[in-house]
Amino acid sequence: MRVNDLSMRLIGFFVVMLMVALCTQATAHEEGPITVAVVGDTGVGERAYHPGFLAVQAAMRKARPDVLLHLGDFVYQPKMFPDHCPQKYLQEIRLTLVQPYPVRIFVAGDNDLPPKKNKPKASGCWEGIAPMASPFDTLAMTQPQPGDLEGVVRLGHAMFIVANTFPWTDPTPWMKPLVEEARSKGDWVIVAMHNPPITTIWYKPWREQWLDTLSALGADLILAGNEHSYERFSPKGQEDPSPKVKTDYVQGQGPVVVVSGGGGATFKPPADVQGDAEHTAPPELMKRSEVRALIHHFVHLEIDEHAIKATTHRVCPGPDAKGNPRWKAKKDFWKGVPLPCDGEPAGSKVYDKFVIRKPSED
Repeated sequence: MRVNDLSMRLIGFFVVMLMVALCTQATAHEEGPITVAVVGDTGVGERAYHPGFLAVQAAMRKARPDVLLHLGDFVYQPKMFPDHCPQKYLQEIRLTLVQPYPVRIFVAGDNDLPPKKNKPKASGCWEGIAPMASPFDTLAMTQPQPGDLEGVVRLGHAMFIVANTFPWTDPTPWMKPLVEEARSKGDWVIVAMHNPPITTIWYKPWREQWLDTLSALGADLILAGNEHSYERFSPKGQEDPSPKVKTDYVQGQGPVVVVSGGGGATFKPPADVQGDAEHTAPPELMKRSEVRALIHHFVHLEIDEHAIKATTHRVCPGPDAKGNPRWKAKKDFWKGVPLPCDGEPAGSKVYDKFVIRKPSED
């Protein structure tokens, strides 16, 4: 047998094995639940809290999810207007946020994009990070196409839609047909974005139009980062007047909104704690916030045809971890503001749980 013939046979063998692996993965997703680790604002780079990131990524890896969904802001470089992205950051991302996960859905954060005047400490690493993500699904050319940094990934009984907020443009033209497709199949619609449409950490009223748009489109769950915290909101009109935290939702009531930006970035106190009236959320939004905390964490989703089950894991690096997880730790607003992990041993524990069920499962 000639060398060229042997090479072609080997190439053919590996192509077949790859196709078998991909088909096996797709079948598994269709037959059983898929599991997703959701994290945002990780601690790569000198401006983050690296011990927090190391603890979170170790806990995520231990959970062995099928999918990693990163909500943006991978790297925090120390330099103002960095002119390049050092390979050491990309290599750490490759080892911790790429290799352990079969499927990777990445959202671009403001710190990932090329630096601009209004974002002087942006890291500009997106050009190196984007190729490490799993590719978006290819859509038929006859239907409206997503914009820059946007796309869709269909897995099992879920459709993951990535929406861009830099800048935000109404995604209705391209998203509506996709949501209708998901609904016709009985699939869940999960929207991932970097900036949250609502938050009590640092409120900006004009963002609520994003939530109105996504609600009208029929999103079931909205996941966002940017705020270095954990927060969960009940759908509008579903807030419980009792002190009990609401944890059980039914599809069709409106989207549950989760802010998950605790992957290792330093913590910044909420506007109301800082006494910043301009960015303090109005009382009606405060009532919809079921849980909020300055914690390093990740959210674990288990998704099947009947429900989305979510478990948020608080992760503490331990009292011996070096550095300070607080942003501008010497500021007066930190006085009397303890962090949930202060003095706690290293490890992960369940912090919050909620479920979204199909109406027939209520």
